[in-house]
Amino acid sequence: MMRKVNSLAVEGFKRVRYNVAEAKAKYRREDETVRLMVVTKTVPYETVNQVIDAGAELLGENRVQEYLEKKDFYKEAEVHFIGRLQTNKVKYIIDNVKCIHSVDSIRLAGEIDKLAAKKGIVINVLAEVNIGGEKSKGGVVPEMVEDLAYGISELENIRLCGLMTIPPPENSEVYFDKMQALFHTLGSKKIRNVSMDILSMGMSADYVEAIKHGANIVRVGSGIFGARK
Repeated sequence: MMRKVNSLAVEGFKRVRYNVAEAKAKYRREDETVRLMVVTKTVPYETVNQVIDAGAELLGENRVQEYLEKKDFYKEAEVHFIGRLQTNKVKYIIDNVKCIHSVDSIRLAGEIDKLAAKKGIVINVLAEVNIGGEKSKGGVVPEMVEDLAYGISELENIRLCGLMTIPPPENSEVYFDKMQALFHTLGSKKIRNVSMDILSMGMSADYVEAIKHGANIVRVGSGIFGARK
């Protein structure tokens, strides 16, 4: 029996993909790439697969246990881990995701590096920046990003390839502008084993503004699937 298509999710994905393309055309150079990440938290794998069928290529996973329960059922797509990650959970995702967005300490980076070495792989990571200094959010304060980058640069099986942030909801463009400046400043340092290729910021409410300020990955969940249950 054919499974019913979740038309709201598919149409939501197509709408957001169109908006991303429009924002990219308006604010960015033609040769730049802006990727739409579909955030799958609480969404059944069947619905995620329907969005993959509609053209989604990049998934964002927030919770280790939820991802482990769904990953074997997903159709082919690139998966990044974007949620808070405890060191004792790294082993469960180390060889299943292409990039980890939420590295905010040398301790976590070291654990990723150690487990990647055991697997014989090099894993891409982003440094999570708490650009608004909010106690409720993870991430390193902007003043410590360079120190974190130099620390990661000494590790052999982990590659820092950009920054991620979740700014305060108020005046998000101000924080996006600060992140863009930080991204370019860090890139100009030419640190060994560090390349500023990815700036991951912007979610359902503000991804257009994030694209305006240099984001090349935007993370959208509720804008595609509706409000979380």
